[in-house]
Amino acid sequence: MVETMGNEEVKDVSSTEVANEEEEEEERGTWGNQCEFFLSCLGYAVGFGNVWRFPYLCYKNGGAAFLIPYVIMLLCAGLPLFFMELALGQYASLGPNILFPKLSPIFGGLGWAMVIVSALVTIYYNMILAWTLYYTFASFTSVLPWGHCHNDFNSLECYTEELSTSCKNQSLYVYNNTCVTVQEYCGAAGFQAVNETYCQGTDDVVPADGVISKVSSSEDYFLNGMLGVTGTTWEDMGGIRLELVGCLFLGWVIVALCMVKGVKSSGKVVYFTALFPYAVLLILFIRGVTLEGAYSGIEFYFLKPNISRLGEVEVWNDAATQIFYSLGSSFGGLITLASYNKFKNNCMRDAMIIAFANCSTSVFAGFVIFSILGFLATELGVEVEDVVRSGSGLAFVVYPAAVTRMPYPPVWSILFFLMLITLGLDSQFTMVETLATALFDQFEYLRSKKPLVVCILCTGLFLFGLTMCLNGGMYMFELFNWYSAGISVLILAITEVILIQYVYGFRNFMRNIRQEMGIYMPFPLYVYWAATWLVITPVALTVILIISIVKFTPAYFGDYVFPYNIQTLGWFISFSSIVFIPLGAIYVLVKGNKKGKELFTPSPDFCPHHVRKLREKQGAANKGQPVGVFRYTYDNEGFQEPHAKVYPALPEDENPPPYTNGPAYSNHM
Repeated sequence: MVETMGNEEVKDVSSTEVANEEEEEEERGTWGNQCEFFLSCLGYAVGFGNVWRFPYLCYKNGGAAFLIPYVIMLLCAGLPLFFMELALGQYASLGPNILFPKLSPIFGGLGWAMVIVSALVTIYYNMILAWTLYYTFASFTSVLPWGHCHNDFNSLECYTEELSTSCKNQSLYVYNNTCVTVQEYCGAAGFQAVNETYCQGTDDVVPADGVISKVSSSEDYFLNGMLGVTGTTWEDMGGIRLELVGCLFLGWVIVALCMVKGVKSSGKVVYFTALFPYAVLLILFIRGVTLEGAYSGIEFYFLKPNISRLGEVEVWNDAATQIFYSLGSSFGGLITLASYNKFKNNCMRDAMIIAFANCSTSVFAGFVIFSILGFLATELGVEVEDVVRSGSGLAFVVYPAAVTRMPYPPVWSILFFLMLITLGLDSQFTMVETLATALFDQFEYLRSKKPLVVCILCTGLFLFGLTMCLNGGMYMFELFNWYSAGISVLILAITEVILIQYVYGFRNFMRNIRQEMGIYMPFPLYVYWAATWLVITPVALTVILIISIVKFTPAYFGDYVFPYNIQTLGWFISFSSIVFIPLGAIYVLVKGNKKGKELFTPSPDFCPHHVRKLREKQGAANKGQPVGVFRYTYDNEGFQEPHAKVYPALPEDENPPPYTNGPAYSNHM
């Protein structure tokens, strides 16, 4: 049916025509079902940090008391950003690099900035996956190689607690995997023995125990057995480690195979990769709480809350930073995942469930890890705090040391590292999908060549990561880890919130969510989203950014602080993403096809995917002539509207009633 509105022809697109949406979605791809999207988002949010960083932060910042700032920061910054990005991606069905230029041309570079951040992170993130694969393969043995100092690569400083205790009982010292006298021990460090417990240096007398820095067998395996980093510097990174190259290559092969058909293949894989870690955590928890000393670890972690710590700024900053990076906002990944959703999906419900599931996983993982650390501390005869570490030190040094003391250590080692593999894969899938989607949306003809594009993309990222497979590759890894997604991501997040809630407009965004996508929102939740998006979230992010800059620590590894020129290189890595925001603005200004208010006004193409496709079809039918204006309506039982929507929006005197109008492009809230 054709209607006339003013001087323009307006076509009424019925639900039978909208049925072609499925065919159009097939071209770009969609999730096979809602469960695939949910598990992909959950897997993306739940990663390495939930296991090796949150438990440490909780113990460090007052135990159970840390949950107070953690949950508050979840509600103030984490959840609002999470839902905002899911809603934005689902509404437009576009990757960030195409979405933001349509939303506001002057901010078009924001999308590419997110894509660059994801690209930088994928390079070093898959290196962690390579390490995990290395440890997994090394676990298939009757005697774990990090449980002793008899390997060819072990340093002279390597020791085990068993040998150390044996030597102490004889008033001797551990050196070169044997017991030596105090004279030999002091001499190895260039000192002279004074008596059985002290050595004489050039200036003073020092305890013999401190003249040589001992390295546990598990740490020695990590540093020398796998990385080979000892003795290297930035100026001399040594040779390539072929075993790491092989593991890195295998990691990228796994990613490429799982993503070769986009979300249609990765959506099936997440049934395993997203759920397997929970099965392993449950098994490890049951095993951990049955070990001697488990209660002391759990007590140390959670059962002695220190409320006084809540008055310290550092605690709140740790909570905000952890929740922000854990949920993965402003990397472009959430927008990408949601862009493959059905238009009417209730992404608000998904955001709330996933965000709280992510936090619950972190807390539960802490019980698992600290029950085993309590066991290790009991075995070693030390305090729990003496074996607690954060980051890779927990995953590749402390935990491997713990499993060597458990019955059937290879079994527990394999389980733990398989869990880490699946945790890492989910996050990696999303970041690589962000890069692939950016290419497919920018160059639509590539969609028919998905397998080839994904393989080429993974090959390129593999080649970029080869520098981290050198003996000194850990320095490059830490540089990327330190600078690629720190302050830059906070700047992207602040820019994104301001753009959507103030430039595009809060009311417009809410209209997209509530009226067009049909997501039911109770009034209390409406007030919550309004308060956070408009005030609380941007203020919280700004405070986090300021604290991060003021308290910024230059990159280091161990006791080695990177040279000034390398720190400068790190800042270049950090700004390599941010710079796309001003570059995008300059490009639009130089191009000159948008001026004045148009620079901040959404284009007519900022609309649902099926609407864009219908306009393209109408344009093709008119042989390239201007499309004009058309209506579309939903008349299905689940969502009925009294009036048709109009795209693009017409002047106010020609628009249908405000409730059912298409996206209003006013910049007012």
